[in-house]
Amino acid sequence: MKAILLLEDGTVFKGTSFGAKGQKCGEVVFNTAMTGYQEILTDPSYNEQIITMTYPLIGNYGTNNADTESRKSFARGFIVKENCDYPSNWRNKQSLSDYLKANNIVGLEGIDTRALVRHIRTAGAMRGIISSTEFGITSLKKKLQKYPGLVGRDIVKDVTVGKPYDWDKGVIDVLKGEEIKPPKKYKVVAFDFGMKLNILRLLRSHGCDVYVVPADTSAKDVLARKPDGVFFSNGPGDPAPVSYAVETVRKLLGKVPIFGICLGHQILALALGAKTYKLKFGHRGANHPVKNLKTKKIEITSQNHGFCVDMDSLDEKAVGLTHLNLNDNTVEGIRCKDKPAFSVQYHPEASPGPHDSNYLFDDFIKLMDKS
Repeated sequence: MKAILLLEDGTVFKGTSFGAKGQKCGEVVFNTAMTGYQEILTDPSYNEQIITMTYPLIGNYGTNNADTESRKSFARGFIVKENCDYPSNWRNKQSLSDYLKANNIVGLEGIDTRALVRHIRTAGAMRGIISSTEFGITSLKKKLQKYPGLVGRDIVKDVTVGKPYDWDKGVIDVLKGEEIKPPKKYKVVAFDFGMKLNILRLLRSHGCDVYVVPADTSAKDVLARKPDGVFFSNGPGDPAPVSYAVETVRKLLGKVPIFGICLGHQILALALGAKTYKLKFGHRGANHPVKNLKTKKIEITSQNHGFCVDMDSLDEKAVGLTHLNLNDNTVEGIRCKDKPAFSVQYHPEASPGPHDSNYLFDDFIKLMDKS
């Protein structure tokens, strides 16, 4: 069973099909994590993207019900060097191939993923089409040319929740097998731009009464709930076209404590007058070093973003740089100097990834306490 990947510059990779049959267009990106492929596949930030895993063997521990990070997968395709069809793990419920079939994700294996990743690193992330049903280059090129890509488009609207809801599940202590759910002390409104569920679990486990709202919820509706804090989540694509969210943040600044992660960080920065730009090939993985400029400590972080805040566009009088990426010196965190608001570009909730940055949820609690 054949499968093919065609990039917009004409580069072709031919391999074997696994998962769902079909063809999909998307931005071709890579993730350097060694584990956590199910969490990666169910992260809505990968909406309209074809994910390449750099680790060569994927699928060896299967999939399960607990590692899902959203209501469904929004990824367009999944590429690995070698897929394991015989997983071995006590939590396994379904092989990776069967999981991709169930979620309508086209898979490609057996290609030189190292060559593909090196090409993306050199040429930059680009549009591509993955297909296991059609292999004519000319026909695939025509279909790919019609795909608009991510720049300048609002794709948050495709992943955000349809209506508000209350969240009441905490993090599970795997050693005790218990759910961490302390008494509710803080009312938090959480904007879903494509939110990972572990963010909600951590907020609840920090004593928050969490109310999740769609991305286009107005500041007026938020303030009507009289929250102790407002959270802006991760999400896919270009932050600039999500102008309604930027305007909402502007209206909330100074009135309620704000914490943003990933896309939420970029939207906060835009609301503060900064600019964003597209990275050459993005940051995606579970091993990115970030320096906390206050403590001088280095955190190993989980990341997933293709856009970034322009450091030179930050207003130094109003906004302070708090975290810096040590791989390329890009902005990883900011904090307002005269308002209760801060954000980070990376994923402190991990899932997958290290837990070095969990303290940021404690910082949000402290900010609400002070306010």
